[in-house]
Amino acid sequence: MRMPRRGLVIQARTRWLLVGLALLFSLVLLMYLLECAPQTDGNGSLPGVVGETMGKEYYQALLQEQEEHYQNRATSLKRQIAQLKQELQEMSDKLKSLQEKKSPKVNGMNYQGTKEQTSNDLLEFLHSQIDKAEVSVGAKLPSEYGVIPFESFTSMKVFQLEMGLTRHPEEKPVRKDKRDELVEVIEAGLEVINNPDEEDGQDDDDGVGDRQLYSENDFIEGYYRTERDKGTQYELFYKKMDGMEYRHVTLFRPFGPLMKVKSETVDISRSLINVIVPLAGRTEAFAQFMQNFRDVCIHQDKRVHLTVVYFGQDGLSEVKSILESVARETYFHNYTLVSLNEEFNRGRGLDMGARAWEKGEVLMFFCDVDVYFTAEFLNSCRLNAEPGKKVFYPVVFSLYNPAIVYANQDIPPPVEQQLVHKKDSGFWRDFGFGMTCQYRTDFLTVGGFDLEVKGWGGEDVHLYRKYLHGELMVVRTPVPGLFHLWHEKHCADELTPEQYRMCIQSKAMNEASHSHLGMLVFREEIEAHLRKQAYRTNSEAAG
Repeated sequence: MRMPRRGLVIQARTRWLLVGLALLFSLVLLMYLLECAPQTDGNGSLPGVVGETMGKEYYQALLQEQEEHYQNRATSLKRQIAQLKQELQEMSDKLKSLQEKKSPKVNGMNYQGTKEQTSNDLLEFLHSQIDKAEVSVGAKLPSEYGVIPFESFTSMKVFQLEMGLTRHPEEKPVRKDKRDELVEVIEAGLEVINNPDEEDGQDDDDGVGDRQLYSENDFIEGYYRTERDKGTQYELFYKKMDGMEYRHVTLFRPFGPLMKVKSETVDISRSLINVIVPLAGRTEAFAQFMQNFRDVCIHQDKRVHLTVVYFGQDGLSEVKSILESVARETYFHNYTLVSLNEEFNRGRGLDMGARAWEKGEVLMFFCDVDVYFTAEFLNSCRLNAEPGKKVFYPVVFSLYNPAIVYANQDIPPPVEQQLVHKKDSGFWRDFGFGMTCQYRTDFLTVGGFDLEVKGWGGEDVHLYRKYLHGELMVVRTPVPGLFHLWHEKHCADELTPEQYRMCIQSKAMNEASHSHLGMLVFREEIEAHLRKQAYRTNSEAAG
């Protein structure tokens, strides 16, 4: 009778073992799903209504998305490895060919260098490409047209100057190779930050556990430009959500693998900006400017000084009243009002504003009363200007006449709702050099503005050319947080022929997009066509 009882025991143990394996498999599957589920930041949310129970289909979609992501990443890496091998082989063949031509024959045979020597020569060549490129120091250029501007990008969008008639000022990268390139660059920057070399200035005593690790979510913005005979330069900026320190990484692709140029920590927490605004009349525009200044500089940034240089007496009391009202309401007293009883001269006003500062070195932002900027732009200003090394010349997005852009609406929307990067709403003002961030010592060293230039335009180009002819690096790129608001322009008869031509050109460019101007030009033809269509429709209905 023992055999049946023993069989029951074995059967019971087997049943419990199967139950345990099933529970273990369920636990492992749950952990795997949790691990594969993408982390969301503070601005993201899971699809569906909050609190909705995630079904089987949702997790299957997540798994499929993760699988596609890793497959695409693996394919990208394989392609890059293959390209790199091919480039290395081609360069090795070239170097070997040169050595065979130059090296003497030994015992009737050409002397072959070792593989190590070939690799060293290749590395030396790649580094020479960096030295030739305008990465660490500026290059002397003949004119403003010699500058290779950067294009800026975030993890989702690219802000580009060259549009033609089909591309847009702000786009998601359409081409897969461009998307892969930017993803690779962002990841390479993270690799440099999270695994620093000794030359990066990180403390050797700090272990990995003590060091703050960065992720793709910490990427803020980047700039890139390509010199056709050298390679592509990338300037990348990362920042933790709750910190004020930025990590700045410069990478260069010398038509080969990415090579680290430098990695540094940039602390902008104490970097004060002196916003200098020349003004004559236009008190309504100044009131609107101060509303933006109050929201961005006083309430958000809190590290800004305002210098207003006012020409003439008409409207001076009103400007004083606006400044005093803001000071009373916000307890903001970091401003200076310079009064000049003379004819308006923008270069003279900015020069006086720069020299009115008596507290040593300071970062200056030359601004106009029609410019709208964000807190993010102020940080870009701090990150891209460095005393004795580089000046920042951002490209402004200039808005068209809202009466034309929003002609199908009763009234144009508020200014805040007009701040969009669309082809029919504005354009990158790449012929303007008036908005700039530079340090006071650099401005004074280069000689400041040409004060002989009278009236409208020209003074900013002269200053820009001075920097191009010097040793400082000029960072020229479109930025998403800087807008020029439309206002009616009057080109005075007193302007020189060159100034008048520039003024008319600017006036035409500011009015409307290519398509909207076309609609205005052919308005009568369009209206005649609509009348014919209406007449034909009515005739057919009556018949």
